[in-house]
Amino acid sequence: MTKRERFQNFLENKPVDRVPMAFFHHFCRFEDFGKGVDDDAILEQNIEGHRRALAAFDPDVAKIMNDSLMLMPVDASFVETPADLYKIKPLSMDSKFVQRTLELTRRVKEIYSSTDAPLYATGFSPSLVLRNSLATGGLPGAGGDESKLTHLLAQDPEAVAAAVKTLSEGIIQLNQLLLTQGGVDGIYLSVNNQCGFFPDDIYLSHIAPWDKAVLTAANELSSMNLLHICGFAGRANNLNLFTGFEAAAYNWAVHAEGVSLAEGKKLFGGKPVFGGFEQDGIIYTGSREEVEKATFRILEDCGQTGIMLGADCTVPTDIDDHRLEWVRQAAIAFANK
Repeated sequence: MTKRERFQNFLENKPVDRVPMAFFHHFCRFEDFGKGVDDDAILEQNIEGHRRALAAFDPDVAKIMNDSLMLMPVDASFVETPADLYKIKPLSMDSKFVQRTLELTRRVKEIYSSTDAPLYATGFSPSLVLRNSLATGGLPGAGGDESKLTHLLAQDPEAVAAAVKTLSEGIIQLNQLLLTQGGVDGIYLSVNNQCGFFPDDIYLSHIAPWDKAVLTAANELSSMNLLHICGFAGRANNLNLFTGFEAAAYNWAVHAEGVSLAEGKKLFGGKPVFGGFEQDGIIYTGSREEVEKATFRILEDCGQTGIMLGADCTVPTDIDDHRLEWVRQAAIAFANK
């Protein structure tokens, strides 16, 4: 099978010659995330990282890592009260951020033009964008101070929901541009409610409708959009919060949530799922024999139909990309045994 044939069969829960795989890692230092809007060198580093990675490993599925443009910039510096949340504006499609994002997307697409691997743009939920815009001292869930949003949420969840809705409008427009002008096959949408940041009932009633709206709008332009329920660095999510999201396939942190691919496939109604490897576990430190044994264990548990191998989240930036070939060869060996 070609990469696209194999991937399409995965999405349709049809037999494959061997399961596809999707592993991704960043190309920029954490402290340089988001600086590519104004720093040409960081943007170039981000783009060229894809070229180096492709030279080391030809992927089954490619994803544009937008490290230098992460996360979407939103001016929330003026927000002090719930009423201020209604003043937040959606991102303008004329902004430098959007133009840079289109540039990165088109140039990385050209890098992958020699392969028939499906190509995805990385997207983030409006709730995460809001959390990031209000946090200080770091990214949400990764050292950022989110006490301001916590207090606003306690005072007026409706105002928080209004801000999430507003931000969803800009994200929807950006994704539409990436799908129609950037040339990607789909959106790889990252959502999360790690460690129950939003109480479950609040997430379902006030936040999820607008996180879902981003995916729904993307589905109008592509049938290949993937949902990544981000459990980065072991931060668990309640997967039941996301069963109402309509994606072509689902990924979550198998090790953080303690939900195997086989169990998750049932939870998501039998739809395709992917993952299985801990992001900095055997795939990063194990021997080739250990990686092969881990691959066999995963596939023995969940089978090969509607399954794609991958990790809980991005694998470490300094991983030897040749290790990913070990997984592919193990998948081939499993299919042929």
